[in-house]
Amino acid sequence: MTLLADMLPETLPVDPLPLAAAWLAEAWSRRDQPNPNSMTLASVDAAGSPSARIVLCKEIVADAGYVAFYSNYHSRKGRELAANSRAAVVLHWDHSHRQVRMEGQVLRAPAADSDAYFQSRAWQSRIGAWASAQSEPVDSHATLQRAVANAAARFGTPVPGPADEQREPAVIIPRPPHWGGYRLWVDAAELWVEGESRIHDRARWQRQLLDASADSGRFGPWSATRLQP
Repeated sequence: MTLLADMLPETLPVDPLPLAAAWLAEAWSRRDQPNPNSMTLASVDAAGSPSARIVLCKEIVADAGYVAFYSNYHSRKGRELAANSRAAVVLHWDHSHRQVRMEGQVLRAPAADSDAYFQSRAWQSRIGAWASAQSEPVDSHATLQRAVANAAARFGTPVPGPADEQREPAVIIPRPPHWGGYRLWVDAAELWVEGESRIHDRARWQRQLLDASADSGRFGPWSATRLQP
C-alpha cells in the first residue's frame, strides 16, 4: 500500500505534467507490467457516441504540454479524432498505486516526428502498418495474412515472422501516409495516489488552451484543486 511519503505534495505543484512524466519514467524503469506505457484513449464520434481503447503512450512532453501516441489515421479512433478532436487518456499503474488522467485537444504530430518514430519500429511492424486497413472488416485471418504477404513483396522483405528470428532487411520501408503520430495538448490533468482505507490522494489541474498546432501549443496558467476521493 502507498505510504504517506508517496502521496502528493501538501503544496500542489504549479504544473502537474513534470510529475506525471516522472511517474511514467519510474514505471518504465520498474517494469512491473509488460507495457508500463499502456494508456486508455477515449474519444467521441460525430454523433456523440464514446469509445475507448488501449494505445501506447510514447512520451509525456511536460515542457511543451502534450502527450504523444501513434496510430492509423483511418482507424476508428482516427476518424473520431478527426470529427471531434477532444479526447481523454488514462495511465494506471497498479504496482505503484498511481493513476494519471489527462484531457485536451488532439492534433496530428509533425510529419518529421512520425517519420522518425516509424523508422524506429521493428520492420515487421512497418510492413503490418501497410498491410492493415485498421478497424475495417476482413472476411478471414487468411485474407489478412495475404495482405501482409503482398506488402512484404511490395517492399522486397520476407513475410514477417517472430521479430527475434528475423534480421532487419536492407531495404527502406517508408511510412504510410495513413499512419502517424498524435499530440494531445493537455488542458486538464488529474493525479491520483492510492491511500489507506480508500482515502486516496487526488488533485486536478486545469488551464485554457489558447491555440495549438502540430508543432506548438499556448496555454493560460494552471489552477490546481485537491479533490476528495
